[in-house]
Amino acid sequence: MQTHLQKLRALREDNDLTQEQVAQVLGTSQTMYARYERGANELPLRHLVTLCRFYNVSADFLLNLQTDPRRKRGQAALRDGLPKQRFP
Repeated sequence: MQTHLQKLRALREDNDLTQEQVAQVLGTSQTMYARYERGANELPLRHLVTLCRFYNVSADFLLNLQTDPRRKRGQAALRDGLPKQRFP
């Protein structure tokens, strides 16, 4: 399974784009974008959203967050175990 950093690079290369071109989409420098791809700097949330829209992929795909039925059951159990909130 690819890491999110590998996916960033693969998406860029699969679309025949340079780091400079993607950096322009994000409104940042090529140097900063290269640092995001290498993992030297954390990709800001606003850039994640922009890249997901640009490449037409979900954040779940890019970040390797997959739906796990066991996780949903665990979340439902946690939610069901919490007291009901009452609002006036």
